Amino acid sequence: MHTVTITFPDGTKKEFPEGSTPLDVAKSVSEGLARNALAAIVDGKPVDIDRKLMRDATVRILTARDPEGLEVLRHSCAHLLAQAVKRLYPGALQAIGPVIEHGFMFDFGDLDIGEDALPAIEDEMRKIAKERYPTARHDYASAADAKADFPGNPYKLELIEEHAAQGLARYGQGEYFDLCRGPHVPHTGFLEAFKLTKVTKAYWRGDARNTQLTRIYGLCFAKKAELEEYLQLLEQAQLRDHRRLGRELGLLMFHEYSPGAPFFLPKGAIVYNELLRFLREEYARRGYTEVITPLLYDKALWETSGHWEHYRENMFLTSVEGREFSLKPMNCPSHCLVYANEGHSYRDLPLRIADFAPLHRNELSGTLSGLTRVRKFSTDDGHIFCAPEQLQDELRAVLEFVDYVYSDVFRMEYRVELSTRPEKYLGEIALWDRAEAALADVLKDLAIEYKVNPGDGAFYGPKIDIHLKDALGRSFQCATVQVDFQLPLRFGLTYEGADGGKHAPVMIHRAIFGSVERFFGVLIEHLAGRFPLWLSPEQARILPIADRHNGYAQIVLGKLRAAGIRATLDDRKLTTNKKVREGELDKVNYLLVIGDREVESRTVNVRTRDNAVLGEKDADAFAQELAEEIAQKR
Repeated sequence: MHTVTITFPDGTKKEFPEGSTPLDVAKSVSEGLARNALAAIVDGKPVDIDRKLMRDATVRILTARDPEGLEVLRHSCAHLLAQAVKRLYPGALQAIGPVIEHGFMFDFGDLDIGEDALPAIEDEMRKIAKERYPTARHDYASAADAKADFPGNPYKLELIEEHAAQGLARYGQGEYFDLCRGPHVPHTGFLEAFKLTKVTKAYWRGDARNTQLTRIYGLCFAKKAELEEYLQLLEQAQLRDHRRLGRELGLLMFHEYSPGAPFFLPKGAIVYNELLRFLREEYARRGYTEVITPLLYDKALWETSGHWEHYRENMFLTSVEGREFSLKPMNCPSHCLVYANEGHSYRDLPLRIADFAPLHRNELSGTLSGLTRVRKFSTDDGHIFCAPEQLQDELRAVLEFVDYVYSDVFRMEYRVELSTRPEKYLGEIALWDRAEAALADVLKDLAIEYKVNPGDGAFYGPKIDIHLKDALGRSFQCATVQVDFQLPLRFGLTYEGADGGKHAPVMIHRAIFGSVERFFGVLIEHLAGRFPLWLSPEQARILPIADRHNGYAQIVLGKLRAAGIRATLDDRKLTTNKKVREGELDKVNYLLVIGDREVESRTVNVRTRDNAVLGEKDADAFAQELAEEIAQKR
């Protein structure tokens, strides 16, 4: 009898009969592992748990506790959804059903349903799960054989043509089958903790020129308790939704006449401008100079930068007097023009340029989402032109800037990813290698843990992406730091070195908040609309109890405003309790009640939006106390 040698994750080895499966390997460890086994990693590749092992291999068994195992579970749930849809709507055409964060989605053609259809689909999914259909893989001998299984389905036929060279397979369960590379769970009984969440429209392959499909989203977890916990988290997220809070607190609005472009109302404009003021103060300390640049450019600029070739589909194009123009989607090419406007010596470097110019990106309407995905926005953009020998120090300074803003000022956790050269890129690989090494070296030097995100760099350079973690544990990509050798070369940028020769500078692209709009939205949800005093649009509200107290209330209002406090006066003929309750709902930091006692003693009776009563305070002293709290950004 022939045997194969299986190497376990801990390095131990064991002999098995040739043709054994990963499930047999799992059984040799424990019945518990075999009972929970979903799939396996064999020599680094995911395979079904019943795949025959015909040669020596390294095997790792996957359960729902492994990220790869959870992905298998979620992709199998996408097939479960498609099977249920096909039972209820036989004319629906399967398109694709990938795994997404926390679950799955599936796109269908010839399916016109709304969210009212989800309960019936979900019920059918549960029936199929209880039927415990085994999943079976079938490898096609040819593309023609595969096409025969999907007559009249243009989406599958297109995928078959595209992937025929890599080999084609289908997975079946009961009466249902679909084109898929797998792996899948052993049977549908493993699928028990799922819930469908919403129905949207999406274009085939994300291209607005293609057919519009119906997309169904769902959640999937290893256990029902985990699903319930996440659903509770979603309830909290709905309460914190920045679109709802933004409307209720008078911060922002949207209008169909300008989709993807937020309106910042007076209170929202205060917060927005305070964020910019904070950055401008930091820029002054860190040696940045601010510029204001145009929004509309001839396509020649974008051809030089490479955006016309690599990014044009995301740009808003227009024609002016027979010339093609575009609204700028980013600032970097215009900053190259600023640098090239005058000559530079090595003594001038590093040159740090900041810009808050509005940007426009042609996002698909189906992807727009409040402040977190927009068409018009501003970044706290900065570009640093430096000599190669200054690169590490500048990168270190930028990352320390990021940490100061996120950790010290906003007290938010974050994680770091290093995104490397994409499939389509500018320039020579040697320069890319240098850029990637520079970013990796500074992360190691600062002892910052990071994960590599292969192939997700910008087309002109690798980048460090900073993902913020909010109060609900959700992750949002905000700050970015990119090293770019390409644009200085394409724009012919130089500086005179100490040797008298001409040299190309290195360009660092960096944003601390990233999109100011996105950061604003994340901040609203993280804080549930309860801004710290320095950011709050209304820092104090004065509440006179009766008309006879209004005169002194006006005096207190003047004192607060003279101290730089954003204060208002509520002299409406309402009960004090009602005024206090409204102030709490409006998330005003401090509510100052004034009655006979306060008028006589020239004090204010202070309470917070949390309904904590701080008692009487001297009006002048309290104004100074608030000014100090604002200055310290506590």
